[in-house]
Amino acid sequence: MNNDRVDTNELSRDERVRYSRHILLPQVGEDGQRRLKGARVLLVGAGGLGSPVALYLAAAGVGTIGLVDYDDVDLSNLQRQILHGSAAIGRSKLESARARLHDINPHIHIELHQTRLTSINALEIARGYDLIVDGTDNFATRYLVNDTSVLLGIPNIYGAVHRFEGQASVFGTPGGPCYRCLFREPPPPELVPGCAEAGVLGVVPGLVGTIQATEAIKMLLGLGDTLAGRLLTIDALTMEFRMIGITRDPECPACGTHEIKELIDYEQFCAGVGASEQHSSVKEIQPSQLADRLATGDDLEIIDVREPFEWDIGHIPGARLVPLDRIADEIPRLDKRRETVLYCKVGVRSRFAAEQLADAGLSEVRNLAGGILRWIDEVDPTMTRY
Repeated sequence: MNNDRVDTNELSRDERVRYSRHILLPQVGEDGQRRLKGARVLLVGAGGLGSPVALYLAAAGVGTIGLVDYDDVDLSNLQRQILHGSAAIGRSKLESARARLHDINPHIHIELHQTRLTSINALEIARGYDLIVDGTDNFATRYLVNDTSVLLGIPNIYGAVHRFEGQASVFGTPGGPCYRCLFREPPPPELVPGCAEAGVLGVVPGLVGTIQATEAIKMLLGLGDTLAGRLLTIDALTMEFRMIGITRDPECPACGTHEIKELIDYEQFCAGVGASEQHSSVKEIQPSQLADRLATGDDLEIIDVREPFEWDIGHIPGARLVPLDRIADEIPRLDKRRETVLYCKVGVRSRFAAEQLADAGLSEVRNLAGGILRWIDEVDPTMTRY
């Protein structure tokens, strides 16, 4: 992690030229540009949302940008994660991001936090920043970012995307609502699959991330009306932008009653109260276990519930394709006495399918933990990730 700090907020001649279009704005001027130079913004996630946020904050001259990510650049990222290019595939996202951002603006400082944000490290990482920008893609980290924001008193610029839709808001401002005021508890994981399962139009994270960057710059400069107390929703198919009012919930455990005084186990929280009941009817099988059983010739029915284009990218030997929307029609043809293993990309769709089979009376049903991506990581790295 780079802990370099900006020593002075004075603008050099080169910076005055670089930021001249900002300085010409009466609402910004040199004073505003110096304010941006002295600002510190923490961006959680250097992916689809984080890409436009980082690019525009860097170009705007935000003096210190902290980046939190632990992943490497993958070919499937490049459809939407415009911070990275083909030459960065296999490279750390943070190293890729630092090179790109310093190319855009060599005058800024980048602080790298090469780690997964957790309840153990979140407060330490976020402390000392002026804003947190949420570029995450899962509920566990989203609630973690929110609670960190509330506990430290640092505003949280929120964004989320799903298929053709997006949302943006500003949470954790003095007197304003937080994310838990809007969503007290997360929905069941199987009802809201992530981008890896549901897909996303590549430009939608660009739309939402650009709005997040705009809100961050406005807050740092004290300009205009922010999205605090409002949720902006975007439908790219109809190109409709809607605004929904949000009020602070006095019973909110984070910013209302302040019941939450420390960070919790967010993975368990987002698994839902009914998680143990859900998993009791369908057991999981680990990729290594499935590989061992296949190697010993066990009689298993292996069903791939992904789409045909995914099957064509790669599939587990011995499996057969039954897309999720056809699994109900397949049930009468299955041997209820034969052990059946289902898999998809990450394990969400196949768990849903496995529940249907179990409800239909198949007692020996297993879901492949982590889907084919974990199979690739742990069993067959020669297969193509996507």
